Amino acid sequence: QVQLVESGGGLVQAGGPLRLSCAASGRTFSLYTMGWFRQAPGKEREFVAAISWSSLSTSYSDSVKARFTISRDNSRNTLYLQMNSLKPEDTAVYYCAASRSLGGPRLVREYDYWGQGTQVTVSS
Repeated sequence: QVQLVESGGGLVQAGGPLRLSCAASGRTFSLYTMGWFRQAPGKEREFVAAISWSSLSTSYSDSVKARFTISRDNSRNTLYLQMNSLKPEDTAVYYCAASRSLGGPRLVREYDYWGQGTQVTVSS
């Protein structure tokens, strides 16, 4: 089992950067595909980015591609999301999640463990 705790959220001006972290407990972090999702008020939770256990494969939603970068440090059991050029429409609660699936899973149901989320608010 994996327990996930996100941090790094906050209020930022449009165009600014923010880096999210997700600390994982347990010794099997390196075996999981990891992902970031977000959920805005009144909307469904949506895929943001995913990274394979080896970091060799990453995938992004079209809305964040070229602005966000997902990375992981298996020695620290930590997942990251570097967000640049933030837009007001990026405002949401951001969740990290762990999946046993390979191939860059993008669906909520493909992920087995979830963090509690961290709020990101981008002001215009």
